Amino acid sequence: MSDGKVGAVLIAGPTASGKSALGIKLAQSLDGVVINADSMQVYRDLRVITARPTLEEEAQAPHRLYGHVDAAVNFSVGRYVADAVRTLEEVRAQAKLPIFVGGTGLYFKALTEGLSDIPAVPEEVREEVRRESEGLETPELHRLLSGRDPETARTLRPSDRLRVQRALEIFAATGQPLISFHGARQPGPFSGIPVIKLFLAPEREELRRRIDSRFLAMMEQGALDEVRALGERSLDPMLPAMRAHGVPGLLAHLRGEMSLDEAIVKGQGDTRRYAKRQFTWFRHQLPDWQWVEPEKGYEAVMGRLNAPSDSQRPSDRM
Repeated sequence: MSDGKVGAVLIAGPTASGKSALGIKLAQSLDGVVINADSMQVYRDLRVITARPTLEEEAQAPHRLYGHVDAAVNFSVGRYVADAVRTLEEVRAQAKLPIFVGGTGLYFKALTEGLSDIPAVPEEVREEVRRESEGLETPELHRLLSGRDPETARTLRPSDRLRVQRALEIFAATGQPLISFHGARQPGPFSGIPVIKLFLAPEREELRRRIDSRFLAMMEQGALDEVRALGERSLDPMLPAMRAHGVPGLLAHLRGEMSLDEAIVKGQGDTRRYAKRQFTWFRHQLPDWQWVEPEKGYEAVMGRLNAPSDSQRPSDRM
């Protein structure tokens, strides 16, 4: 890929911005393969509530890394990159164009910039920390971390349970602060390779409308039954799949703790707040991506592909 040829197309954006439809259209036009870059759409248990492409949509173009992970798995960005690398080898062997589509910024950052060189946490250590954490409120967990790893604790919000628990796991496994590993990075699969990087940025009010109407559509498509089946598995509530937007509220409804209308409002609100965070995250963490209106995404990609090769080099700001 050192000849300046584009090695992949990366399509990011907030939830409900039209990424999946654009990925399919590009795959059809460019003999490409749509590869998932959304941390919730990897779970096979959650097709509807995560707005994963439907079977009809998947039939329109090849799709990879959708629904290939069981909800009982605590899937990590490291495992995602390993799966993505294997998929890239398969797609390149077929002489097809990889088209990564999703809204998980950490996945895209790992693909383009690499991963922090953090040691893997043995499963027995992870389970030990989870047993210790069980029953503790998140601020209590944060105080526990402050006593063991004050450097990392100062960088984390006391309400961010997932990251606080992750820091406790790393410290238990290595005896070193999580923050001490952030400098070293393993190169990402697209390090030094020209790629097209697009962020779909709808108008905010229109996006809020899309999010709310899509959540109602998901309810009509069977989201409640899907979440009921997930709840019947009695999985650890801290698992990522159990925290997908819409899942906590619908589970609370099924337990009789809130009405269905309240659960829907909660799911819509959580999703809108997540979309806002996606805008902020990409703006600060991946500033070299080209922001476009969703309706102009196809033309933007085709224009980049048809531009002179010098304009496709990685140094070009996108």
